[in-house]
Order: sequence, then C-alpha cells, then structure tokens
Amino acid sequence: MTLRLPEDLRDRLRAHAKSERRSLNSELVYMLEVGLRASGVNTESPGGDSATSAPLRGKPGSSPT
Repeated sequence: MTLRLPEDLRDRLRAHAKSERRSLNSELVYMLEVGLRASGVNTESPGGDSATSAPLRGKPGSSPT
C-alpha cells in the first residue's frame, strides 16, 4: 500500500515513532488502532481475527493500557 503524506506530517510522525522506539509503520498501525478503538469502531476483521497477528508493543518497560 502506498500512502502519500504531506512532508511535514511524515516528518512529525517519523520523529514521534522514533521517540516511542517504533518503526514508522508500527507507529501508524498503533495510532490507527488506538483511534479506531477510541471512536468505537470494531477493530476485528470480518473473519474474527485481529487486524494484526500479534499485539502491538509499546515502549520497552511500559505497561499496556
């Protein structure tokens, strides 16, 4: 999938991902999942499997919320 973002937004996302010790892709997936969950959207795929194969990790040493 190709995602075109304004350069300044991409730079801000990349910097935030780095501060959270995640790749840009992992940070985008995390942000989308959190946003969908907060808005009440069902994050399960139609087949009942999670959208990701494994739970996302936060910063090392942090506890899940």
